[in-house]
Amino acid sequence: MERVAIIGCGGSGKSHLARQLAERLELPITHLDAVYYDDQWNTLPKDRFTAVQEELVARPRWVIEGNYASTLPVRLAAADTVIVLDLPARTCLRGVLQRRARHGGGQHQAIGVYNRLNWSFVRYILGYRRTMLPRVHQLVADHGHDVDLVVLRTRRAARRFLGQVAPVGLQHQLSH
Repeated sequence: MERVAIIGCGGSGKSHLARQLAERLELPITHLDAVYYDDQWNTLPKDRFTAVQEELVARPRWVIEGNYASTLPVRLAAADTVIVLDLPARTCLRGVLQRRARHGGGQHQAIGVYNRLNWSFVRYILGYRRTMLPRVHQLVADHGHDVDLVVLRTRRAARRFLGQVAPVGLQHQLSH
C-alpha cells in the first residue's frame, strides 16, 4: 500500500482510519475536506480542486481520504488500494455526533476538517448506502483498474484491518 484512497459516508471514520494508516505506513495524508473548504465554508472551484488532486496523486506515496465522487476517478486511476467504509447510517450519525462533541462543533484544527451539521448532511448520511455507495462501486469498477479493494462494514472490521497492517519499521525488519 503506497497510494491509498479512502472513501465512505460522513461519520464513517475516514479521517481516523486515514491518520492511523498513514502513521503505520509513513505516508503523507490529505483530507479532501481541508482542500475543498476554507474556514468560511467557501469551496474551491471545481477545476482547481481537480488540479490539486492531480498534483497529489502524482506523488509516489499518499493516503487521500474523502468522497467527492466528481473527482474520484482522479484518485482511483492512481491508487493501488481503495478502502471503502460501508457502515450503517446509524453508526455514521453516531460518529458525526461524537466528532461534534469532541471538537465543539467547529473546525478540527489539527487536520483542517470542518464539522458542519445540517439537515442536508443528515439526509446525505441516511441515503448514502442507497444512492452514493452504488455510484462509488461503479466508479471503482470503471476507473480503479488493478486496485486492491477493501470494503469495511463495521468499526470492528476497520480496527481488525489496521491490526493487520504492519508498521513500516516492522515491515523492514521482517524483510531482512
